[in-house]
Amino acid sequence: MGIIRKILGPKSKYDRTIPYTYFAKVQVIQNDKDLFNQYFSDTICGLIEYLDEQNIHPDEVELFGCYLKKEIPIDKKYCLNEKGQWLKRPELCRSLENHYQQSLEEQYKGHVELGECSFEDRDRKQF
Repeated sequence: MGIIRKILGPKSKYDRTIPYTYFAKVQVIQNDKDLFNQYFSDTICGLIEYLDEQNIHPDEVELFGCYLKKEIPIDKKYCLNEKGQWLKRPELCRSLENHYQQSLEEQYKGHVELGECSFEDRDRKQF
């Protein structure tokens, strides 16, 4: 990555048709919607990977794609396998891509569309 990209960030961050970041809300205390932890990642796969590594169960999580002026919920069912466990790359990306091709819902766009991930230039680490 060149010096300009280090300062400005990944080119895909300026693509307004895909989320610039993703986040997960996890309730700290059951039945208390006001008390929760948030986890962020530049990619949905990085976020899911972190949640899985931390043994955060899908039932505890709400997922969102963040755009410039809005947050859009992401349906977890496209991020889970048949047993209700988090999908891993590349199955996660394919699941999101397949759903996008059928629904055209913007929050699922760009994952492996036509063989290339729109998020390839981003860091998959969680923060």
